[in-house]
Amino acid sequence: MRRPIRAAAAAVLLLTGGLVTVVAATPAQADTRICEQYGSTTIQGRYVVQNNRWGTTAEQCINVTDTGFSVTSQQGSSPTNGAPVSYPSIFYGCHYTNCSPGTNLPVQVSRISNAPTSINYQYVGNGTYNASYDIWLDPTPRTNGVSQMEIMIWFHRQGSIQPIGSPVGNATVAGRSWQVWTGSNGSNNVVSYLAPSSITSWSFNVLDFIADVRARGQITNSWYLTSVQAGFEPWNGGVGLGVNSFSGSVSTGGAPPTTAPPTSQPPGGGGCRVSYTANTWNNGYTADVRVTNTGGGTINGWTLAYQLPGGQTVGNSWNATVTQSGSSVTARNVGWNGTLAPGATASFGYQASYSGSYSSPNSFTLNGTTCTTG
Repeated sequence: MRRPIRAAAAAVLLLTGGLVTVVAATPAQADTRICEQYGSTTIQGRYVVQNNRWGTTAEQCINVTDTGFSVTSQQGSSPTNGAPVSYPSIFYGCHYTNCSPGTNLPVQVSRISNAPTSINYQYVGNGTYNASYDIWLDPTPRTNGVSQMEIMIWFHRQGSIQPIGSPVGNATVAGRSWQVWTGSNGSNNVVSYLAPSSITSWSFNVLDFIADVRARGQITNSWYLTSVQAGFEPWNGGVGLGVNSFSGSVSTGGAPPTTAPPTSQPPGGGGCRVSYTANTWNNGYTADVRVTNTGGGTINGWTLAYQLPGGQTVGNSWNATVTQSGSSVTARNVGWNGTLAPGATASFGYQASYSGSYSSPNSFTLNGTTCTTG
């Protein structure tokens, strides 16, 4: 999850520990023991396993196998109203200049077409800890230090601990229900997804959580995915905790799978309505676009097409994948807003620049069918 980034004591460790040399990543054999504070090794020629004992000087050791790791010694302890003592974990990508072999991360979110991952955890009844899957993003292609956005997926927790910040509601992401928390640890923003009950094994798409955080206005498609990590945050105890298996990959070269191609056309004769509202300043503006299904059938996947007046250029977008070629603009749904029942509305927006005088587009088609406006 981190080098020192959570509490005041952690900040001190960051300053004083900045010169600590990370143990070089080397191919792992079965049953490799790591006790060094930031010791790491590689497995399968693809993933890095790290001890990452960032919050304590007490001993912590992990046993690395060809498929994961387990905690064999954990002597540290921290109050549950503060930061944990460590984050033993396995990751794909770059973490404090330690990059996994052959990784294509960091990569811009807009370039990611698929990001499947799978994890199998082993829990124990002793200690206070969470099992957390971390997704790290930054506005720049960062390979060192801490990224600005941390997405935490809490698979399991034991003891009186809670995510950073405060709860902001519930959400369904990747087919599961979560309690969502948002906050900051002083070094980066955190969006946490707390499972209502323990999850031991799960395969999912990292893009589903990125899309939800983007919809909350926390990131944009221009940000970079820097790493994905799976492990444990112990406050005390935890011997026997383990990651039995882990996999993760990131594919590029096309639109994200959360952008589904249209699978049905809206019925003709006024089957859709578009509302387009712009807030302008100097040579820039933001657009709020609302697409309503006014027909009698459900739309499963939508593409909205229109022409922008000359001199307008689309920048960052949210709640849709928006592309521009010349004056032609195409907006495609993301995974969670692709289904429009009769009367339902999907909203998206973007930031853009313009030259000369501003004017809004006035003609739209949804899956090839002309929409009314207003």
